[in-house]
Amino acid sequence: MTNLNTQTSFVPGRLEQMSTRVAFFIAGFGIAAWAPLVPYAKARAGLDEGTLGLLLLCLGVGSILAMPMAGLLATRFGCRKVATGGTLLICVALPLLATVSSIPALMAALFLFGAGLGTVDSTVNLQAVIVERASGRNMMSGFHGLFSLGGIVGAAGVSGLLGLGLSPLGATLVVIVLLLIALAKAAPHLLPYGSESSGPAFAVPHGIVLFIGGMCFIVFLAEGAALDWSAVFLAQERGIDTAYAGLGYAAFALTMTVGRLTGDAIVRRLGATRVIVFGGVTAAFGLCLATFVPSWEAALVGYALLGAGCSNIVPVLYTAVGKQTVMPESIAVPAITTLGYAGILAGPAVIGFIAHAASLSFAFALMALLLVAVAIGGKVLKV
Repeated sequence: MTNLNTQTSFVPGRLEQMSTRVAFFIAGFGIAAWAPLVPYAKARAGLDEGTLGLLLLCLGVGSILAMPMAGLLATRFGCRKVATGGTLLICVALPLLATVSSIPALMAALFLFGAGLGTVDSTVNLQAVIVERASGRNMMSGFHGLFSLGGIVGAAGVSGLLGLGLSPLGATLVVIVLLLIALAKAAPHLLPYGSESSGPAFAVPHGIVLFIGGMCFIVFLAEGAALDWSAVFLAQERGIDTAYAGLGYAAFALTMTVGRLTGDAIVRRLGATRVIVFGGVTAAFGLCLATFVPSWEAALVGYALLGAGCSNIVPVLYTAVGKQTVMPESIAVPAITTLGYAGILAGPAVIGFIAHAASLSFAFALMALLLVAVAIGGKVLKV
């Protein structure tokens, strides 16, 4: 465990900033590598859609349980050791996900994979808060942009390898090699500590941290909606061919990635409050455009605006967590990360329930209202 005096005398610099970017890329690349493997796992284990959905919950449960534990471990052992351990868990789980065929084995592999992802995600966000604060500059959007870029490269890369004829195991071995190379690049300059403040090991989010976590929950809810329901909406409500229904999420992911990669300059120019307010309004308008204008072209523009609007809200909220003094960041950062993941996990189920009771359009309209609430929350938060 690193002495607190050593922690505060060490100021993260350019190398630590670089390692943070690489670590975010690892997190995005790791989670996206799994997506193209899902159909293979489904066929290998002979799963129907309902059983697969329940199995995928194991991934989410593993992530959510690991996140607060990662904050505690990072405080005791440092971000470097915990992020390295999480990345190695991902590397162990991926070959299992590419080969096992029994339901119990898949459950265990998904839980392990989720725990690795949750550990890395929570730890790199904790490091990002510390590194950004030490730099005195807006950097969080760029960090999260590398996560989005890693996601695009991971999904496209594994899909390409499978398309070239590699087996799922062969594709995952390539992914593991790349992950280990990236880890070797990042690890020497990941922080040897995990918090610049002391506090209890666990605490229930409260005050401003709970408020920020609630806003993160809504934005991640919108991301989950775009991920899981945009293709269904385009095919079902706009009559687009199912082969092209994924264009909605592609438009969302593209503008979110570009928005984050350019976001630090945007935050410096507009200020954090305006980014949340304008972002929430833009995202809500985009979702309404996609939902209520009866053409698939308008829907694609709407999903693009949704991605652009959401892109920098969460990074700004992470910066705000680093500035608050209600809770130590080693607890606060995992707390809002966990709430965000809960939004992604709950989003598809909640929207499906509302769509079944009313309609998919009504569910999206409610989501747009929640995004307006985020915009109002930005005025209240005054970051």
